[in-house]
Amino acid sequence: MKQKPYLSLDDVKRIAAAAEAEAVKHQWAVTIAIVDDGGHLLWLQRQDGAAASSAVIAPAKAKVAAMGRRESKVYEDIVNNGRAAFLSVPLEGLLEGGVPVMVDGHCLGAVGVSGVKSSEDAQVAKAGIAALG
Repeated sequence: MKQKPYLSLDDVKRIAAAAEAEAVKHQWAVTIAIVDDGGHLLWLQRQDGAAASSAVIAPAKAKVAAMGRRESKVYEDIVNNGRAAFLSVPLEGLLEGGVPVMVDGHCLGAVGVSGVKSSEDAQVAKAGIAALG
């Protein structure tokens, strides 16, 4: 039987703390969502001042990144480059800001952030993941 790494609760807390620190550093009010490799929610943190809708969007970005094992921006780019039919795919969160957590070729889960510009959401997510080392 093959074995693979997974996100422990300590890992999730470390990611969340680093993502929060990045958002606070820039004074960005965001929601941070962390999911496992199946897109199941492990952590949701909505900062003061973050829009209510961000609590729905961040987990969707994380889920699509985990299930696709690639940044959610890939899907946004597909649509923006003219493949409108891709909108019929039964996935939500097809916006930049979802980033998978990859270790040794395995997807352990993903971080989704919503609340500021999509590129800034991705910056917060990547800062969180970088805390894993």
